[in-house]
Amino acid sequence: MFKLDENFTEQDLSSAINQAERNYVIQIDDMLSLEVFTNDGERIVDPNNELQQNMQGLQNKPTFDYLVKTDGTVKFPIVGQVKVDSLTLDQAELMLQKRYDEFYKQSFVKLTFNNKRVVVLGATANSGQIIPLANENVSLVEVLAMAGGLEMGSKSQNIKVIRGKLSNPEVYQINLSTVSGMKQSMLDIEPGDIIYIEPWRRPLIEATKDLAPILSLLSSTLALVLVLQNL
Repeated sequence: MFKLDENFTEQDLSSAINQAERNYVIQIDDMLSLEVFTNDGERIVDPNNELQQNMQGLQNKPTFDYLVKTDGTVKFPIVGQVKVDSLTLDQAELMLQKRYDEFYKQSFVKLTFNNKRVVVLGATANSGQIIPLANENVSLVEVLAMAGGLEMGSKSQNIKVIRGKLSNPEVYQINLSTVSGMKQSMLDIEPGDIIYIEPWRRPLIEATKDLAPILSLLSSTLALVLVLQNL
């Protein structure tokens, strides 16, 4: 499963690390959460305890997600369609602040991702998990920890990170069994990555599991025969 091509090199991994060190950029199908404040976000700092006094009202305030459409635009309240794809959150926030300045005094905009995630498969404590990425620049080790860690039966020297479109993915192999491999494991995870931890194969145990139904049937049949003989 997920076998690597023979032409994989250390240079490929270094390039991946350099690529991952950049901030996430907004992409098509991302879901964004938007908050707009006035006076450069003075209400967030709350120097006069106004926010605390109105906390109940803020808790009941509805929140909305905004989809990045196939043309790279998002329809935000008041300002309408805005093209945001290929921008970082900081870049998009600055652009939106200028747009909202036309309607509000010294606007302060806060954007967050709501659907950045990775998939963890294979020999983990809870295999087949979807891990949301609440922060940017999350390392492989952090994702494995959020997935419950590696099982005793996992191959720590054979962890694969599958990145990009599944029709033509890039696959990186990570070795956590050595110190040098641990250094490589700091590879930052990108949204949409698939992490596969290969399990150790135990032919005897697997064969026993396959034979268990047959042995159970034979045992039940033998018990039935003994009961009939006693009758």
